[in-house]
Amino acid sequence: MPPTSSSDCPHLDCVGEITKEELIQKSHGQCQDCKVGGPNLWACLENGCAYVGCGESHTDHSTVHSQETRHNLTVNLTTLRVWCYACSKEVFLERKLGPHSPNANSKPLPSPQSASQVRAGLTGLKNIGNTCYMNAALQALSNCPPLTQFFLECGSLVRTDKKPALCKSYQKLVSDLWHKNRPSYVVPTNLFQGIKAINPMFRGYSQQDSQEFLRCLMDQLHEELKEPLAEPYDQSNSITVDNGPEEDNRSQSDNDFQSCESCGSSERADNEVQAGNVHMDDTNEAEMLIPEQDEIQANREWQKEKNMINDFYRAGVHGVMGGNSGGDMDKDVDTTAETTPIISSQGAIKVQSRASVTTFSPPKNKRQKKYRSVISDVFDGTIVSSVQCLTCDRVSVTLENFQDISLPIPGKEDLAKLHSSTHQTSMVKAGSCGEAYAPQGWIAFVMEYIKRCVWFWGPVVTLQDCLAAFFARDELKGDNMYSCEKCKKLRNGVKFCKMQSLPEILCIHLKRFRHELMFSTKISTHVSFPLEGLDLQPFLAKDSSTQTTNYDLLSVICHHGTASSGHYIAYCRNDVNNLWYEFDDQSVTEVSESCVQNAEAYVLFYKKSNEDAVKERRRVSGLFSMMEPSLLQFYISRQWLNKFKTFAEPGPISNDDFLCSHGGVPPNKGAFIDDLVVMLPQNVWDHLYSRYGGGPAVNHLYVCHTCQIEIEKLEKRRKSELDMFVRLNKAFQEEESPVVIYCISMQWFREWEGFVKGKDNDPPGPIENSKITVNKNGHLTLKQGADSGQISEETWNFLHSIYGGGPLVTVRQNISHQETESSQSEEKIEVETRSL
Repeated sequence: MPPTSSSDCPHLDCVGEITKEELIQKSHGQCQDCKVGGPNLWACLENGCAYVGCGESHTDHSTVHSQETRHNLTVNLTTLRVWCYACSKEVFLERKLGPHSPNANSKPLPSPQSASQVRAGLTGLKNIGNTCYMNAALQALSNCPPLTQFFLECGSLVRTDKKPALCKSYQKLVSDLWHKNRPSYVVPTNLFQGIKAINPMFRGYSQQDSQEFLRCLMDQLHEELKEPLAEPYDQSNSITVDNGPEEDNRSQSDNDFQSCESCGSSERADNEVQAGNVHMDDTNEAEMLIPEQDEIQANREWQKEKNMINDFYRAGVHGVMGGNSGGDMDKDVDTTAETTPIISSQGAIKVQSRASVTTFSPPKNKRQKKYRSVISDVFDGTIVSSVQCLTCDRVSVTLENFQDISLPIPGKEDLAKLHSSTHQTSMVKAGSCGEAYAPQGWIAFVMEYIKRCVWFWGPVVTLQDCLAAFFARDELKGDNMYSCEKCKKLRNGVKFCKMQSLPEILCIHLKRFRHELMFSTKISTHVSFPLEGLDLQPFLAKDSSTQTTNYDLLSVICHHGTASSGHYIAYCRNDVNNLWYEFDDQSVTEVSESCVQNAEAYVLFYKKSNEDAVKERRRVSGLFSMMEPSLLQFYISRQWLNKFKTFAEPGPISNDDFLCSHGGVPPNKGAFIDDLVVMLPQNVWDHLYSRYGGGPAVNHLYVCHTCQIEIEKLEKRRKSELDMFVRLNKAFQEEESPVVIYCISMQWFREWEGFVKGKDNDPPGPIENSKITVNKNGHLTLKQGADSGQISEETWNFLHSIYGGGPLVTVRQNISHQETESSQSEEKIEVETRSL
């Protein structure tokens, strides 16, 4: 049940002053009656009472103490949640556990009524039913300046038609949390409902993992806000100032951008395969797609049109039988006669003359589109992984994108092995991987400390140890041998990795939980981490172009308790006053740096630290003050300007955010272009361009006429293909017992459906039926249980004439009149395939 407001409890006046540090110290003690230790210990909050007792898992002396003394309020020393015995409910202290002495580490937050003392970003989040895992994650994410500034200053760019529109719920939440006239707390109901709609794991009121919530939230935000990556800007084809709407057709080339790992998700189609046919599963949508003219047609005319399609296919009019075409996908075949096709009211293509045919050439394989969003801009990094065969010395290299890193927590033996110089260089052949395994510089400084202290006090684990364990060499042998492409067999190998590019904000997840089949355990080892100056240089690849490798801590998510139960809180550094605060659901308290460093970290957020970036922002502010009215004005991307204000390394100016490949404004962005750009005086533009590069320079905006024509052409193509498919499929459903049924991959069909319905701007590649076939005795047959749909010959010929591909798979139905053992006739299905 959602927690009840503390204002309903009349027993709060009896609470004495006590600091959080005192409670933490008590948590290491024992029950005063039965001497049992934690974690389920409760402390009495009655003024002047220092009793600590066990909870329900033992003899429940804390309840006995309350009944005997009539002390009503008690606090769990693991989760720090307060319970009132008299009211039989959880309550919240309006005045946070305050300082006990002038040297106390925590301070109560000023009352929200005193607006002059209130600073933005210090608003709590109400627990709406065991949602501390969500509240801690949201507060940690909210205190990441690059992301929060985007939602605050570029809020008009948060546009999506994807449900449940989580980005808009998050934008509203961030606005509430950082409003200068903040409430005492915010209830994140809309965002929580959106998360539950996406992932059923978060439904109900059970405790969940805060890191898993973060992953789900960030993936969905990226999915809703992603845009295709623009082609790299060619400096030689820069836009001429004031050249008007004459588009500059810049060359298209493959870009080198890497998309985040959440980019690979594809839209699931609305269509399903039922009763052996491809059909629309949404009745209303199907009715909308079928033209009313389809109901009025002559069977003779319709049969003629079907035969015409088949004739085109068999005669190879479009040159698709060979599978090659020299034209672009949308390029018309220009002939001496009229090149515009005539579409009948029934949706079939009629040809006036043999020389007048407009076609869509079979496309090449569809290139995987790459996307970017504010999530990928802020959190994306790249790891280069290398695997070396220890027999032939061959090294294979792969690039992997990440948005967070899950680090192991090394134990005592792991630390000893990790810091062993022999381990660092063992099994590396001369001249093979070179310095990939060379000992890191910082190891030499901690070796003596390890030798002197670890063996007596136990392992002293640092965040650098966890990073070193993650990037350490991994031996591939035994059941984990490496399949070498050069040797063509399994070999012993070694795997190692480095960071190729560093993210603006580094999210680190410490793997504290181990979930087995029957039980879960938690590693409670304290991991020390720096508040400033986390250096990732030792883990950076040599050829990396990253300049800034130092990071400062932004926020920490902590978990108190066991693997089966516990409580999440967050410590965050406020970007306004640079002070640290504890966010415990709806309570916010200022804390000292030492309190943060002693926390049991679970997820950490680090931001790149670069003093030069701070100085550069001040320099640009000074240039604004020297602006002259007569200077030429230039447009710059609002998104990039936000990166300049908050990133340590904003990268090149990216005006392609609001420009098309022809240099104009895409028609779909013309209505809100003012939200996408900011005007700069010429002296500011010249300074930013000389320092960061990129571009292009723009001082005149116009809606691209070329893009508008392409959009209209694309819509016409979509409608033509969809109308014809609906018509052919309807005829197929009405046909009685077709002798031959054609099979098609539903994976490809979903891509095609996404294109004709406008969900994807790019048409699919050639029909790919190889995944629904299996080779048996040299013949391709339909794979059992394959994700395939069944269509008519005319539908196959129509789709294949446009997209090409294959192989062709048919199901031939033969009715056997011989009696079976049960004296009943049965249908014999024979699968026949032939390669195109």
